[in-house]
Amino acid sequence: MIRAFLLVLGLVSFLGAEVVQVPTMNFELAAPSSPQQLVSSLNVLVLLTLLFLAPSMVLVMTTFTRFVIVFGFLRQALGTQQVPPTQLLVMLGMVLTFFVMEPVGTKAYEMGIKPYIEEKIGYEEAFDKTTLPFKNFMIRNTREKDLALFLRIRNMENPKTVEEVPLSIIIPSFVISELKTAFEIGFLLFLPFLVIDMVVASILMSMGMMMLPPVMIALPFKILVFVLIDGWNLLIGNLISSIK
Repeated sequence: MIRAFLLVLGLVSFLGAEVVQVPTMNFELAAPSSPQQLVSSLNVLVLLTLLFLAPSMVLVMTTFTRFVIVFGFLRQALGTQQVPPTQLLVMLGMVLTFFVMEPVGTKAYEMGIKPYIEEKIGYEEAFDKTTLPFKNFMIRNTREKDLALFLRIRNMENPKTVEEVPLSIIIPSFVISELKTAFEIGFLLFLPFLVIDMVVASILMSMGMMMLPPVMIALPFKILVFVLIDGWNLLIGNLISSIK
């Protein structure tokens, strides 16, 4: 399983990586003739499963969750319905995630995947060295309260080093921390646009135009304000700077 996971990381996650030569595999339906053949078949099955789950790993081990949720809040705050379209927001989130995670992925490749491909280290050591940069990144962006929650659920003692924290603890802690951070940023995004909606609604009521939808009148003003302050530049700049 560890060997298969390392192959997935080498194929999918890293930049600047050399081309990994994947050996050819023969799929047979015959019963295994030895324990080693059974283990090889199980490794193939695990590899295919991890390839299928690779997009989900991007969601839970990177900043993609934060970007996509904040962009969703922004679109709701502006009230532009499907503009920008969801596909564009998702792709923007992927590009920014790629930009942020590039140093982490490169370091993980140099420390673990490359020596393993060159047969300088074993797969267990390669797995530990490959996951260490991701662990450090997730720990830096995880609240101690969230990490303590899952340690308490597992009845585990407080770890002394990052290496002692298993991925099964770090990943869920990191995800809920990212969700909290994204909702905090989304709340701050909503406030200025909410003020514009309230001002427009008050003006329309004072003029007796109660049948005119305030959202329709406030929309061009919110877009104008967002463009004048160079909103995309400010938002993306602050999002990236908020990542430790």
